[in-house]
Amino acid sequence: MKLITDPNTLANLSHDEAEWAPAGTPHAAFRPESSEDVQEAVRHCAANEIPIVPRGAGTGLSGGANAVDGCLVLDLSRMSGIVEIDQDNLLAVVQPGVVNDDLKKAVAAQGLWYPPDPASSPWSTIGGNVATNAGGLCCLKYGVTRDYVLGLEAVMGGPVPYGTAVRLGRRTTKGVAGYDLTSLLVGSEGTLGVITEVTVRLRPAPRPPATVVGAFDSLVTAGRAVALATARGLQPAALELIDRACLQAVEDWKHLGIDPTTEAMLLAQADTAADADGLTTAFTDAGAVWTERSTDSAEAEALFAARRLTYPALERLGPLLTEDVCVPRSAIPAMLGRIVEIGARHGVRIATIAHAGDGNLHPLLITPPGDDTARIAAQAAFEDIISAALELGGTVTGEHGVGLLKRDGMIRELGPAAHAVHQAVKHTLDPLNLFNPGKA
Repeated sequence: MKLITDPNTLANLSHDEAEWAPAGTPHAAFRPESSEDVQEAVRHCAANEIPIVPRGAGTGLSGGANAVDGCLVLDLSRMSGIVEIDQDNLLAVVQPGVVNDDLKKAVAAQGLWYPPDPASSPWSTIGGNVATNAGGLCCLKYGVTRDYVLGLEAVMGGPVPYGTAVRLGRRTTKGVAGYDLTSLLVGSEGTLGVITEVTVRLRPAPRPPATVVGAFDSLVTAGRAVALATARGLQPAALELIDRACLQAVEDWKHLGIDPTTEAMLLAQADTAADADGLTTAFTDAGAVWTERSTDSAEAEALFAARRLTYPALERLGPLLTEDVCVPRSAIPAMLGRIVEIGARHGVRIATIAHAGDGNLHPLLITPPGDDTARIAAQAAFEDIISAALELGGTVTGEHGVGLLKRDGMIRELGPAAHAVHQAVKHTLDPLNLFNPGKA
């Protein structure tokens, strides 16, 4: 059934995983199976002034897929076809509902690799990844989603009649014809149109990397190790930070045998022996309690599985408000120190994971269920973390997107002139304010 009006189903489709982000009540939901279905839905909504909120798997953490009252939720999960894998030209064409890991497996069977790997890759969809310009564990060396989107098809309005399918971008490795409208839509969070097809760049499958692990007696010391590795010009494929609270939550849930004395851990993957050696030395020089290096792929996968499990492990403890700030890599130790101070000042329990190699930190604010006082304190701490990131020359969101939770912070970061330009783009491409109104 494509059109959904059942209240219980609509309630499940009306929000993503952002804690406490407001969500309205949709008029209905629609599950298109083709671009033509999306075109028809957009034309109907434009004619009847019905807002459209596109939705992928609902794994977002900013409220970007949350419904507004009276909207049509476009659930794109049924558009899950891999249209083409082109080995000769290292590209794939996919529908937006394809799950990230499913694409990875399909291209790996042909000796190819799709690098973007958000921690939600087993569940999140390519359309959602494109809408938020998702990052991931290996984006430090290999780039984020935008770096792999060659072209796309989007159902748009404004300069063209609402419901028109517009093809943007190209299939070639190089191309500079016209404005880069493809990159404009990547990260636009569904506010400029509905993405119905994506052409992505692929790479040859990489050699198995070496894994370097460092254990530290404090969060700030681990941050110094990251800054030192960066200063020495090392290029790990991934460099992840996990603090004591995250490690304990994963251990309590999955019993992986994690050392209970470790206050912070760095997990790195390196494609070259020189980088692996350099990371081992940098961790030691920065004050690691111990470091280990491994080329065992099973062991490496187990370690990075612990990293991916941190969010669901912490969710078991209570409502979780997830931050997504990014600071210059040299400012990581200072930002980690600010997070500790903010948590203590507000009396909020904060666990921290991070794509530490590129300065993208995810403080996770944990509150007891049903405790309004704790919720208010957590929201205040959330805003203070945003302010601290901006003061250190950072940004309010590295990969999760603006959605609803970061709108005020985004305006502060952009400043009046740049914000006016953003508003002009939105008004030109969506004069009816039909697509995901109130977001980004």
